Amino acid sequence: MNLSTVFAPFTSLRNPVFARLYAAQTASLLGDALTWVGLALLAFELGGTESAGILAFALTLRVTAFVVLSPLAGLLADRLNRKFILVTADVVRMGVIALLPFVTEVWQVYALMLLVNAFTAFFTPTFQATVPAVTTAEELPQAISLSGATYELLGVLGPGLAGAVAVVLGTRNIFFLDAATFLVSGILILTLPARLRGEAEAGADTRITVPNLLVGTRRLWGRGPMRYALLLELVAAVSGALILVNTVGRVKGQLGLGNAEYGWVMSAFGIGATAAALLAGGLAKRIAQTTFVLVGALVTTVAVLPANQAGLAGLLFLWLLAGAGQNWVNLSTQTIIAGQTPLEFQGRVYGAHFAWSHLWWAFAYPLAGFLGTHYATNSFLWGGLVALALLAGTWLLSPKNAEWATEQKCTST
Repeated sequence: MNLSTVFAPFTSLRNPVFARLYAAQTASLLGDALTWVGLALLAFELGGTESAGILAFALTLRVTAFVVLSPLAGLLADRLNRKFILVTADVVRMGVIALLPFVTEVWQVYALMLLVNAFTAFFTPTFQATVPAVTTAEELPQAISLSGATYELLGVLGPGLAGAVAVVLGTRNIFFLDAATFLVSGILILTLPARLRGEAEAGADTRITVPNLLVGTRRLWGRGPMRYALLLELVAAVSGALILVNTVGRVKGQLGLGNAEYGWVMSAFGIGATAAALLAGGLAKRIAQTTFVLVGALVTTVAVLPANQAGLAGLLFLWLLAGAGQNWVNLSTQTIIAGQTPLEFQGRVYGAHFAWSHLWWAFAYPLAGFLGTHYATNSFLWGGLVALALLAGTWLLSPKNAEWATEQKCTST
């Protein structure tokens, strides 16, 4: 492994249109980090000891908005000007976030969070469908890799940065800076070309009908490589939910360690994901994406199996591996979708994927919670075995053929 492989994703920034789109995504992701740290602080201010319940319900609203609205977002991304959708989503989120400093009741938090996440459900699939439209086939794996690495890095650094901002500005004032990040994102998106490849031509069918809404799901499940990747994302969701839900119990409850050690372990998970994202772009030409997604699912599953027996050092190492595996699954799936879907359908397929992948987490979170509550000393083992069984079933039942080996881009037919 050489430095050129590690830094390969940054070559995508030579494309000035993608560079502006990437900068907009970075500003939006920073806004997300500020939103959730600010929300946690606001929930504690309003609810005190009930703040965990407030946050849990807010996260449930988030997933619900993604599952319900993403297919519609994907349809509109294929039917309307994507630049308009992205800017509208940023402007609305900016306005909603700017209202959070003035809330006085918990129900107001729920209403505003539902609205924010509804427009995030429009922003993210549209952004994902736009990346292939502004990059070449050579640039695409590096662009997706860089985008994924930034997402993971801000997942690690964003909360700490947001916490520092909250100390300086105060709990409620953090939302004004948060709103400004969405304004910056919207301004950057306004600099993109007026029309992008893959957008519908004048006279296209713009009706919002059930068959049109289901086009993305039919294509996602209808092609072997995408179906294979989507099922392996279910494997990764089970492993990931175990980590997000049960790590705190392992570190603070069973090992008797403190908040600092818990932060180190979760940071290892994010660092592993960030490093893996950077490597993925450089390795994209050497390893088939269907192989990459299988390796990622296997790595993240194997990493959680021994976690109930691991000490602090062991967890740090295992979570580095788990983070890498999670990221390889997610990035490879995005690349497979781009390669297997004609440009004019990518909005709907990415929208369907966003909904289905979050539906996996809606299943995985309760499973992890049940295991953590009733089988705490073996929660990672039992959950890891569930993930391993899903992985084995997916691999055994999925046919491998020439289409998978070549992974050629689809035509419009």
